[in-house]
Amino acid sequence: MSLNVSPSPHIHDNISTRKVMLMVIIALMPACIAGVIIFGPMTLLNLAVCTVSCVFFEYILRRIMKKPQTISDLSAVVTGLLLGMNLPPAINPLFGVIGSFVAIGITKQLFGGIGQNFANPAIVGRIVLMLSFTGHMSAWSAPFYYKNTADAVTTATPLVTKDADYLSLFLGTTGGCIGETCALALIIGGVFLMITRIITPHAPLAFIGTVALLTFLAGDDPLYAILSGGLMLGAFFMATDYATTPLTGKGKLIFGIGCGILTFAIRKFGSYPEGVSFSILLMNLLVPYIDRLCELRPVGAKKPEKEGAKV
Repeated sequence: MSLNVSPSPHIHDNISTRKVMLMVIIALMPACIAGVIIFGPMTLLNLAVCTVSCVFFEYILRRIMKKPQTISDLSAVVTGLLLGMNLPPAINPLFGVIGSFVAIGITKQLFGGIGQNFANPAIVGRIVLMLSFTGHMSAWSAPFYYKNTADAVTTATPLVTKDADYLSLFLGTTGGCIGETCALALIIGGVFLMITRIITPHAPLAFIGTVALLTFLAGDDPLYAILSGGLMLGAFFMATDYATTPLTGKGKLIFGIGCGILTFAIRKFGSYPEGVSFSILLMNLLVPYIDRLCELRPVGAKKPEKEGAKV
């Protein structure tokens, strides 16, 4: 009889990065389909360009760095879809290529690839585009404009107009990014990920709940705040990224609450009507400290004694 001694974990699951990313892609499909139906075929082109660009940049950069290829794990596809969903519907697809390079080339591969990036790549790509090309990134198309005219009819987002009805917000027939307007589709995707245990509810519920509570305390409409903007998209799909969010349930709660506080503060007092992307990016930077604060200790472990404590 032999005894094998090895470090934990001792029980392994059959889940892989590819399977996780495939499940996320499936969960994103309702919101992507809703975006194409609401904003027309141009959105499909932007989603495709972002996805193909992210995969291309990951492939070519891994070749240049002479590192093993990782495009088969589908993480670049998820980044491309998320970036595309965070773009205005009728934006020039070339901006998606720029954002894809920032997301994959700078945020992900420059730091070592999947699992090594300090922030969500799609969020960094969107923020760089937003700060560099503000006019293009704030040109919102009216829902179903493509049925009546060949040119995009511009409109404002519900966070600016504050006059949309709940049904329009729930079904997504308002102005906004490709994948953020349809709350119904995002909820379906988020619930699917929680049921399949790809994500836990800690961060999404803490994020959404904090925004709702602070909005209520400020005397505004919490339901409107939840259904409008990119809160649902950010909470379910970007504040749950494995590499850039805390490891423990307690840490995820802290992360979600922090995102909610920052989002509310930016929306209420900042110069931007939306604050989801900025809040997640800022909290991404604090993840190492949150993990240290919420570090799990083995049962029976003793705290190390301070130097000089012994006489």
